[in-house]
Amino acid sequence: MLHDPAQPQPDPWTRPAGWNGKLVYTHGGGCREGWYRQGDQTGGVLREGLLAMGYALTSSSLNVFGQNCNDLLASETHIMVKERFVEAYGEPVYTIATGASGGSYQSHQTADNYPGVFDGIIVSSSFPDVTSATIFTLADARLLHHYFVDVAPEAFTPEQQLAISGFGQWGSIPNLSRGAARIDPLYEEGIAAEDQGGEVALPELESQRLTPSNPDGLRATVYEHTRNVYGSDPVTGKARRPLDNRGVQYGLDVLNRGEISKAQFIALNRDIGGFDSDMNHVPERHAADPEATRLAFASGRILFGGAGLATTPVIDYRSYTDDRPDGDIHMIVHQFTTRARLEAANGHADNHVMTVGGQWGFTKEQPDLGTLFHEMDRWLMGLQSVTAEADRADAVVASRPASLVDACWDNREGGHVRIEEQQSYSGTGVCQELYRAYPTPRQVAGAPLRNDVVSCQLKPLDAADYTVSFTEAEMATLREIFPEGVCDWTKADAHSSGHSGTWLSFGPSPVNRVQ
Repeated sequence: MLHDPAQPQPDPWTRPAGWNGKLVYTHGGGCREGWYRQGDQTGGVLREGLLAMGYALTSSSLNVFGQNCNDLLASETHIMVKERFVEAYGEPVYTIATGASGGSYQSHQTADNYPGVFDGIIVSSSFPDVTSATIFTLADARLLHHYFVDVAPEAFTPEQQLAISGFGQWGSIPNLSRGAARIDPLYEEGIAAEDQGGEVALPELESQRLTPSNPDGLRATVYEHTRNVYGSDPVTGKARRPLDNRGVQYGLDVLNRGEISKAQFIALNRDIGGFDSDMNHVPERHAADPEATRLAFASGRILFGGAGLATTPVIDYRSYTDDRPDGDIHMIVHQFTTRARLEAANGHADNHVMTVGGQWGFTKEQPDLGTLFHEMDRWLMGLQSVTAEADRADAVVASRPASLVDACWDNREGGHVRIEEQQSYSGTGVCQELYRAYPTPRQVAGAPLRNDVVSCQLKPLDAADYTVSFTEAEMATLREIFPEGVCDWTKADAHSSGHSGTWLSFGPSPVNRVQ
C-alpha cells in the first residue's frame, strides 16, 4: 500500500493516508511446471494503477499457477496470507481477487469453496478450473493430433481436422497437444514436443523425472500434485486420475453436418484410442478412477458455482485469442462454460458480467481495466449493508451498477466503440460476429457447454442420433467400437455425488472433512 515513511508505521489502528481500506489479491497464471518448487514470483503487488486508486495489494508465490498448479494449496495460501494481512493492518472493507488464466482458476475456486475470503473477483482469459474444461480440451487435442499426424495422416483434410477439433485455428491442435504435458509424467529424449511430458522448471530436477530409464522418477503432473485430494491407486501407487473418454463420439456434430463421411467417422472413433497411466497412446479408451472423479466434484476441484460464487460479484474480461494462427488455449468458450455452470447451479448468472476486446489498463489511453475496478467498487460498496447471508444472493444482483452490463468493444478501423450486448456462446449479435466462440473437441462430440462431465453415463447406440443413415454392417462396427454404449450427455457424471459443501477439511482434523 502507499505509505509515507515519515508518517507512523501502519498497523490495525493506524491506516496510512494512501490506503483506501480495500484489498486486492493478485494471482499469476500458468500451470505447466507448477510443482516441486516454491517459486520466486508473485501475482504482482507493485501495480501502479491499483496503488494509485488507493488499494492495498497482496500476493504469494504459491498463488502463481506456474509455480503451484494446485488450487487447493492456492486456497490455503489465500487464507493464510489474508490472515497475516488482517493481523498487520486490520480487516479490509472488502477483498477483490484478480488474475488471468491460472489466476482465474484460483479466483473462481476459492470464491466458491471458501466463501468470505474474497468479496468479488475480476478475472481475465478465464477458465472454470484446471481439472475439467482445460484438461479435457488438452487431452482431446493430443489424441486428435496423434491421430491426424501419426495414425491416419491422409485420412482428413486440414479443414476436416479443424472442424473435428472445433477450434478457431488449426494451429490450436498441436499447440494444445503440447499443453497436455501438464498431465503427462513421462519425459523422453527425441520425441515431438506435441507428445512430450515430464515438464519441470528447475534444472536440478531434470535428472530426477520419470523417463524410460528412470521408471521410479518424479511424476510431474497435475494429478500427482493433487494427490492429497485424489489419493493413490492401491495397485500402481500412482495418483488417481479423473480423466475419461469412454463413449465419446469424436466428430459427431461434424458427421451430422455432412462434413465428414461415415467411413471417416467410424475410422476416427475406432483408432483414436486413449492414454495409459503414463500418457502413452494405447488402442483402448481411458477410464477415470471413480473415486478420483467423485472427490473432484465433492471437493470443488471441478468448479460447482453454486456455493460461494452464487453470492459473489464476478467481472470476466478478456482480449480475444481464438483467431491466433498458432493456436491458444485461452478460448472464449471457457468463460461461457463458467457462466453455464452458474446458471445450472443457481438458475441464473446475473452476478456474472462479461466484456471482451477492451484496452486493458488504467491510463487515459488504456482506460478500460480501471473502469472495471471502479465499477466493482460501486458494486461491493452497495453490498456493505447486507448482513444476512440469506439476503445476499438477491442483493448481489440488485446492487450491480446499471452501467455494468455485458459488453464488447468494436475495434475495427482504428475505432474503440463499446457495444452493450448480452454475451452468448451461440448468439447472433455484433459481439458474436466480432468475437466468435468456438467449441472444444468434446463439445463437437456432443458434450454440454458446462463441460463438467468426466465419465459420461452410457446409452445404447441409436440410429436416430445421426442425420446420416448407417447400414446394419456399419452399426455393427460402431457397436464393436462402443461395446458399452456411447455418451448420454443429457445425464450427469456417472461417478459424481455432487458438491459436498464449503470450507471442507482434508485432515488430519475430522471436522468438516471431505468424505
